Amino acid sequence: MCVAWIDTVPEKDAVGELEELYRQVVDPQTGKLDHIMQVHSLHPAGLRAHVELYSSVMRSTRGLSRADREMIALLVSSLNGCDY
Repeated sequence: MCVAWIDTVPEKDAVGELEELYRQVVDPQTGKLDHIMQVHSLHPAGLRAHVELYSSVMRSTRGLSRADREMIALLVSSLNGCDY
């Protein structure tokens, strides 16, 4: 599993804007917060930008279905040795 080596704010310690952002990005199927989201925890504006970029890419890429985009993300994560 690919785990961030930088300092992060644990979900239980998040307050204010970060707490709200964490609620928005928790995996609805597992109830867990992905590490890729936690790496932005020291800079909530960066987390917000990451979420907006991800949402845009996953919804707006012409010529690729959502399933195709998910498969690409899965392959890239696997090649990088990270859980997706």
